[in-house]
Amino acid sequence: QLQLVESGGGLVQPGGSLRLSCTTSRFTLDYYAIGWFRQAPGKEREGVSCISRSGETTNYSDSVKGRFTISRDSAKSTVYLQMNSLKPEDTAVYYCAADRLCRTISWDGAIYRGTGTQVTVSS
Repeated sequence: QLQLVESGGGLVQPGGSLRLSCTTSRFTLDYYAIGWFRQAPGKEREGVSCISRSGETTNYSDSVKGRFTISRDSAKSTVYLQMNSLKPEDTAVYYCAADRLCRTISWDGAIYRGTGTQVTVSS
């Protein structure tokens, strides 16, 4: 079900930063682990990062580790993906998804999904 909304994408130069947001007005995100996924043109969708329901556990793909930071604000029912030191290969549509646990989250099996926000890294 497409009930999450992503925002914050745009065009940025290499080395720049963006902060993506994932939220919904239909329910609280507190009960769900939230994952970020991305899909570049001609490539399969891949998992980027995930944050547990409590926010205590986070994980990252090797390609973004050290550059991206995932966090959540329960008061705003929003999950963020802070992306620093962006590279052209980070160009993709970024999606968020909700599931019970980070260790089992997948795009196809997610309980809720968003429609994506475009991130373009180019000079």
